[in-house]
Amino acid sequence: MHKNQEKLLELSRKYNLGKMTYRDIAELAGIKNAQTVKHHLSQLQKKGLIKMDREGGVVERIKEGVSRMSGLVAIPVYGSADCGPATRFAENYVQSYIRVSSSLVPYKKGLFAVQADGFSMNKAKVGKAKRSIEPGDYVIVDGDVTVPEKGEYVLSVIDGLANIKKFYLDEEHQQVMLVSESTKDYPPIVIGESEIGQYVLSGKVVEVIKNVKI
Repeated sequence: MHKNQEKLLELSRKYNLGKMTYRDIAELAGIKNAQTVKHHLSQLQKKGLIKMDREGGVVERIKEGVSRMSGLVAIPVYGSADCGPATRFAENYVQSYIRVSSSLVPYKKGLFAVQADGFSMNKAKVGKAKRSIEPGDYVIVDGDVTVPEKGEYVLSVIDGLANIKKFYLDEEHQQVMLVSESTKDYPPIVIGESEIGQYVLSGKVVEVIKNVKI
């Protein structure tokens, strides 16, 4: 996310930006000109992070949860995760929101989403519909689950890199195995007891929202 967008998003928490001119917002944010403010507010709206109605004097920060008006669940999206070799760095800030029907993803605190990148989980069977995970799909994660069961899908962070795999705990050999389910042959990620401290489980994968290919 652009630094100016981060500034504007933070200001939207503290001020009613809808009642201010772009020039006033620029001065408050330390941004050089009003057109830059207008551009970045527009970008934040496209990402689903704010709802903007300048004529009505509203710049409202989108919050996660169920909308009272539409009934849709707003789930924060935190960047991308690999379904393959772990090359994507984990993100720790909200990049956008995805809105889905509560009948597809019942809302609970702790839910977030990442966008999949790679093919190592294209034979996975996630959620009620048993959906696979392909590049561009939105993977819904329950961040409150820190102790997964054998065979569950998880989002992990290893050495600061995010990946999606199937979880197996091998107690006999004191190791964790993160396994791919793919049409291609991907070796598992094996984590020994001495490396467990470097392994961060970010949550359990609970659903997949397929990305429409236009």
